[in-house]
Amino acid sequence: MKTIVSFMMPVLAMAVLSAGPALAQDKSAFTPAQREEMKTLVRDYLLENPEVIADAIGKLQEREEAKKEQERMELIAKRKDELVNPKEQTYLGNLQGDVTIVEFFDYNCGYCKSMFPDLIQLVKSDGRIRLVMKEFPILGPQSVTATKAALASRNQRKYSEFHQALLAYKGGLNEAAINTVAKGVGLNVEKLQEDMKDTELDKLIKDNRDLAQALGITGTPALLIGDTFIGGAIGRDKLSELVAAARKKG
Repeated sequence: MKTIVSFMMPVLAMAVLSAGPALAQDKSAFTPAQREEMKTLVRDYLLENPEVIADAIGKLQEREEAKKEQERMELIAKRKDELVNPKEQTYLGNLQGDVTIVEFFDYNCGYCKSMFPDLIQLVKSDGRIRLVMKEFPILGPQSVTATKAALASRNQRKYSEFHQALLAYKGGLNEAAINTVAKGVGLNVEKLQEDMKDTELDKLIKDNRDLAQALGITGTPALLIGDTFIGGAIGRDKLSELVAAARKKG
């Protein structure tokens, strides 16, 4: 009998951990004495084999992550046009490219800055990548100012140059630094500052934040390459690998 109990305890423990709420609701399945005996057996087994709890928690976390990823993929498919054809038209690279990379970023994000040289070099050397920049300022007021300046630069047809120069800037981007970078790429700073007052920019930022929240994006950079989501910075080799995979899928 003891051998049978020892054999069944891992199964019983896992079953109780995963189906505990259901068993609790259907108390008629066991007599009060049986329920007490089961509680004692399970408790003793788990105290002797605590790794069972860790295994169960790990399995549960895997299922939750898989569920979240599936929900994200479904949402990406549903809002694909909003991602790859943004109304703010913040594009770089080949607008007719056969692979689209979407990046949520912040101009004051060190990881975004460190990854950008590899990303833009890949876009330029490949020649068939459409890069969509989703302005997502999450690192404070200065990031919001930088984003508004970048979006306002579209009126002077300087978004691409200004965007790249802002990400290449070493150090934090305060208002003075933003104006210096703007002058450096040939922007009329007075016009830029006036255009930054447009309330439409606040709406664009809010829309991007709402989209990021819906997708479960809480940090930068966050990338969508084809239909593959990546949270965090990656290097040139991984970027190339994912672009190749997206191209193969068509």
